[in-house]
Amino acid sequence: MSAQNWNKKQAAVVLTYDDALNVHLDNVVPALDSLHLKGTFFLIASSPAFTNRLDEWRKVATDKHELANHTLFHPCNGSLPGRSFVTPDYDLATYSVRRLKDEIKMTNAVLQAVDGKKERTFAYPCGDTMINGVSYIDAIKGEFVAARGVHEEMVQKNSANLYSVGCYAVNGQTGDELIDLVKQAMKSNSMIVFLFHGVGGEHSLNVSLEAHSKLLHFIKDHKKEIWNPTFIEATKYTKQANASEKVRY
Repeated sequence: MSAQNWNKKQAAVVLTYDDALNVHLDNVVPALDSLHLKGTFFLIASSPAFTNRLDEWRKVATDKHELANHTLFHPCNGSLPGRSFVTPDYDLATYSVRRLKDEIKMTNAVLQAVDGKKERTFAYPCGDTMINGVSYIDAIKGEFVAARGVHEEMVQKNSANLYSVGCYAVNGQTGDELIDLVKQAMKSNSMIVFLFHGVGGEHSLNVSLEAHSKLLHFIKDHKKEIWNPTFIEATKYTKQANASEKVRY
């Protein structure tokens, strides 16, 4: 019998979706809702798929999904390989820590206007955490419960860095390949965080509707072994569980 480490389950599977895309409202939310599963949506507050569909995002939050912060304009370091999509206006090299923190706080205010919540989580755009060689993590910690990075990690409850939680980025995998990762999490009593962009299109990083659906059905079919929290639920649980462990010992 495997340890029941995650809210009395064998493993936790967190489904996160980045960049505020139309397909998240059109494809992902209906798929999650049909199976009573929960997702976390890391939203770019300036994205037209967010600003033009605010009422729909409000309903997403009402239905217990998480609206999370992915900054106002998604700035990334344009000097790194494969970053030709970064425009000069939103190149982290041109930012200060103050500017980024101000834009992040503004995004929190926008999200609170949509869902009424004050607690929030964050995902680093492109996984970048440095501005001109200086980490901005400490500057924004006070704004968030936790933050997600982009490094691959099977998250262990008692050793998780909650301001740099790893994940598995999804781009072209089959449903079976995604399910194999969940099985690894179950065997190792871990939390696995999936990072999706396009689901059925709209982004160069994409997964097919079929593969996404197959993963969701596996999670649903194994609900006795798998906990499916939002990212904020999972990280708050981890924080509280570790605090109680320290008290016990």
